[in-house]
Amino acid sequence: MPSAADPASVARFRRRYGGDDATRRYVDALYELLSSTLGADKMVLRAGKLNALKMMRAATLPERILALQRLVFEDPTLDRPPVAGKFHETIAEIEDGLADLIAHRSVEDTIERKINAKMAERHQEYLHDLKLEAIKEDGGPETPATQKRLEELEALSRRGLGASALAILRPAKLDEVVGQEAAIRSLLAKISSPYPQHVVLYGPPGVGKTTVARLVLEVAKRRGYTPFAADAPFVEASGATLRWDPRETTNPLLGSVHDPIYQGSRRDFAESGIPEPRLGLVTRAHGGVLFIDELGEMDPLLQTKLLKVLEDKRVVFESSYYDEHDPGVPAYVKRLFSLGAPADFILIGATTREPEDIDPAIRSRCAEVFFEPLTEPQIREIVEGAAKRLGARLGKRVAGLIASYTIEGRKAVQMLADAHGQALYRTGRPGAVVISERDVDSVVQARRLVPHTPVRARRTREIGKTFGLGVAHHVGSLIEIEAAAFPLAEPKKGGVRFNETAGSMARDSVFNAASAIRALTGLDPADSDLHVNIVGGGNIDGPSAGLAIFLALYSVLTRTRLPQDVAMTGELSITGKVRAVGGIVEKIYAARQAGMRAVLLPKENARDVRVQGGIDVIQVATVQAALEALGVVRPRLVAAS
Repeated sequence: MPSAADPASVARFRRRYGGDDATRRYVDALYELLSSTLGADKMVLRAGKLNALKMMRAATLPERILALQRLVFEDPTLDRPPVAGKFHETIAEIEDGLADLIAHRSVEDTIERKINAKMAERHQEYLHDLKLEAIKEDGGPETPATQKRLEELEALSRRGLGASALAILRPAKLDEVVGQEAAIRSLLAKISSPYPQHVVLYGPPGVGKTTVARLVLEVAKRRGYTPFAADAPFVEASGATLRWDPRETTNPLLGSVHDPIYQGSRRDFAESGIPEPRLGLVTRAHGGVLFIDELGEMDPLLQTKLLKVLEDKRVVFESSYYDEHDPGVPAYVKRLFSLGAPADFILIGATTREPEDIDPAIRSRCAEVFFEPLTEPQIREIVEGAAKRLGARLGKRVAGLIASYTIEGRKAVQMLADAHGQALYRTGRPGAVVISERDVDSVVQARRLVPHTPVRARRTREIGKTFGLGVAHHVGSLIEIEAAAFPLAEPKKGGVRFNETAGSMARDSVFNAASAIRALTGLDPADSDLHVNIVGGGNIDGPSAGLAIFLALYSVLTRTRLPQDVAMTGELSITGKVRAVGGIVEKIYAARQAGMRAVLLPKENARDVRVQGGIDVIQVATVQAALEALGVVRPRLVAAS
């Protein structure tokens, strides 16, 4: 195209087009080219909008060129016609603009053809779908195969086994729950209130944490001053099985977004590219209680995300596929993306772990309630109540026999249900079932059960043997400790051996006890070959066996007999002081379960001791006080402890 700034191009233009007549013919040709590009009707409409119609029809060449300028560049502000001698410059600009316009129209035509082809294809698909719908309306969606499957499902729905034994035996009222009166009162005060609190329930398995939480909500719903409606939900989940994807494609707890390409949202959403939010358990629990069993087993990052929901009382959804201006997005999807999903609920978490194992951020937002381990009399009461609900009679020693094998209410009920089945199979008379010891023995053999407290107190005195106390998962346990001393082949070559499987803290307790023996009795452990054994080799995670290990070593070195119906706990300093330890309630429970006459506890734990029937609680501050409590009249100590 000629350039207005190029003198050589101007000369060529003049030689080619000559005077005004030739220029007029060239301008007419440009008008024809523009008309063929835009179409005659569209060119007239454009001229009308640009106030160029009158100039198009003018007799003078400058006005016609000015009108052509306005049409090509769509600029109504162009108002100066070119002067004679400058036509070539203006026409060169018009040629450039017209070339751009033709190229643009060519691209538009290509795209328009593709669009028309796509629309025709979609139209055919739409007609195909309409035909299918018409066929379904006439003949229905059913085929002989689908009809047969429907009949099978209906037959399965009519068949059922009724309620399970555990569902029948589960307490239906709070006063049917055995052994948790204090925990129930505490939980009621926190949930059945105008201002309910989030709560973490601690306690051993099978003591009724889930059942109590469900029943407490039912009580709260019946009280008019609580915020719970009559239909407030109780949503239950297990922290051990809650899984999620860090990309947020799957999160059954908090909810997730199913993007249209990768996660397979609904067909109508996928075809239109609309992401679909899926609500989580926190929204299902809105207005009620979300109960998470095994809270301590939840993924730590998921716990952090749950804390955010507890603070905001709402779940926020995000997706790069979401377009708030898309008119095809349903209103509920827009609401979820703009406002989030409501999640105002009370969290009740249950765990068998220790409080220090739970995320501190969760503990700071939750009240804490502790469930007690069950005693043998309480297990017997649970078994007797469950037998009444089953309509069965128990043999004289059946309840006590079951109680000797478990301290979990749930497991005791399971054993009873199994024994009921054994008795029913044996007699074949549903109306008069009597569960005997033989039925329980069959269950014990089938389940390979062992007594929950294999070590029992004995009314004897022995050398080198004591009973320590430990705690695991809120359940106290008895720890058998024994010591032996052997003569040396070479003087001063002795030492203390210890089974390392009991753990590093137990090993430290052994060394502290050996140092205390030397400091307080004048006896040098190096003069004997000493061996300390934790019977069973279980790991002792804590220093509370120190007192029991000291007394076992003292007994074997001084040949002093110690009573076998007294258990003890306490951390030992190398100067002979008995220091405070944790888990006092659970440890006293374990001593009672084993039939101990008394238990020695650190005096520093005086505030932790509760009234416990059937056992003497003796508080000691030194090893000398402990020896005197065990009936050692003249302990061989060289210094006051």
